[in-house]
Amino acid sequence: MMVGFAPRPTSGAAEGILRRVFGRLASPLGFRLWDGTEVRVGQGEPRCTVVIHSPEAFRSLMREPSPAHFAEAYVESAIDIDGDLFAAMDVANELEALDLSLAERLRILAALGRP
Repeated sequence: MMVGFAPRPTSGAAEGILRRVFGRLASPLGFRLWDGTEVRVGQGEPRCTVVIHSPEAFRSLMREPSPAHFAEAYVESAIDIDGDLFAAMDVANELEALDLSLAERLRILAALGRP
């Protein structure tokens, strides 16, 4: 057994986590995963898409899905934003109000695997 090993999340697992975390957003938002999988959340056609470049970037973002963490990932080129950047800022405002219960956070961490 390897200590500290965390399996890479699959795109299927990532899609489920994205829907669980962001499924209650009113603003439409798209995600494109490292393998090209498209995930849409919110209501309507997304005006922007968050492009997540690797499973590791995904895992890092989902451990703390906050606007500040997304901004940090963007600056570090772990993600890109395709489309309307102002729409992305509207979604970021909505993310500020995102409140996941402790139980939900634990389920997400369990789905991500241990660090």
